[in-house]
Amino acid sequence: MLNSTINMAVKYYLSKRYDRIVQMTERPDQLQKSLLKEHIAKAKNTAYGKMYGYASIENYNDFKAQVPIIQYEDIEPYIDRMMHGEGDILWPGTINWFAKSSGTTGSKSKFIPITKQNLYQCHIAAAWDAMSMVYHQKPDARMFAEKSLIMGGSLQRFTPHNKTIVGDVSAILLHHMPKIGRPFYTPDFETALLPDMDTKIDRIIDICLKENVVMLAGVPTWSIVLFNKILEKTGKDNILEVWPDAALYMHGGVGFKPYKKQFARYFPSDDFNYMEVYNASEGYFGLQDEFGARGIMLLLDNDIFYEFIPVTELTKDHPNALPIWEVSQGVNYAIVVTSSCGLWRYMPGDTVQFVSTAPFRIEITGRTKQFINAFGEEVMVSNTDQAIATICQEQGANVLDYTVAPIYFDDKESGGHQWLIEFEKSPDDIELFCEKLDLCLQQLNGDYEAKRQKNIALKQLHIKELPRGTFNEWLKAKGKVGAQNKIPRLSNDRVYVDEILAFLNK
Repeated sequence: MLNSTINMAVKYYLSKRYDRIVQMTERPDQLQKSLLKEHIAKAKNTAYGKMYGYASIENYNDFKAQVPIIQYEDIEPYIDRMMHGEGDILWPGTINWFAKSSGTTGSKSKFIPITKQNLYQCHIAAAWDAMSMVYHQKPDARMFAEKSLIMGGSLQRFTPHNKTIVGDVSAILLHHMPKIGRPFYTPDFETALLPDMDTKIDRIIDICLKENVVMLAGVPTWSIVLFNKILEKTGKDNILEVWPDAALYMHGGVGFKPYKKQFARYFPSDDFNYMEVYNASEGYFGLQDEFGARGIMLLLDNDIFYEFIPVTELTKDHPNALPIWEVSQGVNYAIVVTSSCGLWRYMPGDTVQFVSTAPFRIEITGRTKQFINAFGEEVMVSNTDQAIATICQEQGANVLDYTVAPIYFDDKESGGHQWLIEFEKSPDDIELFCEKLDLCLQQLNGDYEAKRQKNIALKQLHIKELPRGTFNEWLKAKGKVGAQNKIPRLSNDRVYVDEILAFLNK
């Protein structure tokens, strides 16, 4: 009874909060310009602000002219000073929390500052916005009456400076979860923050099987591991037999298209909903505002000022970035963010395309460093995700994870693409699967199709099927186990693929 009363009270609050989200769509330019002005005013006396003359910046054009577009390597020395306790560097004050992210599985981790303002006005604010969207579309939702299961990461002290704490952004959010949400979360926080994923999953199962879970969230790859272990332990056919009231899965981090078929098996109900969120270490950028609709709505009043660089500009010394009020639909952009975590005109590495500008909705098309253009084919993650999803559906197969790299020319043969795939359910005929996948990729990408003509520049793609668990074991060997560590979908060189093949041979 008490939980139902709390759920009704939260539902009322969220209905009022939803009005604020509507306002984002009505005055986006004004909100974005106001955010930028506030950030510049607060940071004008920081080391970075003084270096780039923030005190003299009066408008966006000044900001664009005076402040450079950067990547992580450009500000790494500043962040290192912050992690060692120095204040007033990229943002006023001393920062104690840093989100650890590798983006993909590169050997070098990134540490993104999480300031108090950024935590509450971006990440936590967006989490409430997500709940507002859920209750607006599903008025009978019971997230604040039953339990939600969220797959998170872990935290640790930064040993050179003990006051600094680093970890996955999901773990930082769990640690700072508002008190009202804690009784409705499972498992307990000690379990949720365990660093070893195998131990964590086993404990989650022991605890959560006793709960009535109505909402689940996490990266699809790790969620699949959890679901399979639950079904193995319980002997049930699907997750709805375990948690009959489960009604929503929130996902992000990787493209969901290759996993749709698996999830339909775990949740075989037309009433079960999916919600894509865009929650990166650098900020909680957006969320799907309509179940089943195309695109993620950017949250334009949640502490982030956005710019967008046409991908065709990325090779230039001074690429031209556009504010939200100058973007167009159908153009592939690299996203650029400015926020109160001390990121100034920073490229997180994602590429997006606008599917709508009223409101501003995007699709994530890939990564600025995840593409294959070894032969002029310009293949993006959105192409490979769509192709693998289409052919799996057609051929009755399920893919757990994959990565692709070029096969370079030699004296006798054309180049090509090598796919390393872990199947949950392998196709009956792998050669036919290769052929169909190649043809589908040609239909999705005209440049790839042109290079495939008569096998002159590119021969048919090749698939090497990996034993189940290979990718996870490779991640473990690299010390990259956690919710924020993902297999790179595409690479323009063979570094990852050759590493994985060498690891497999061992």
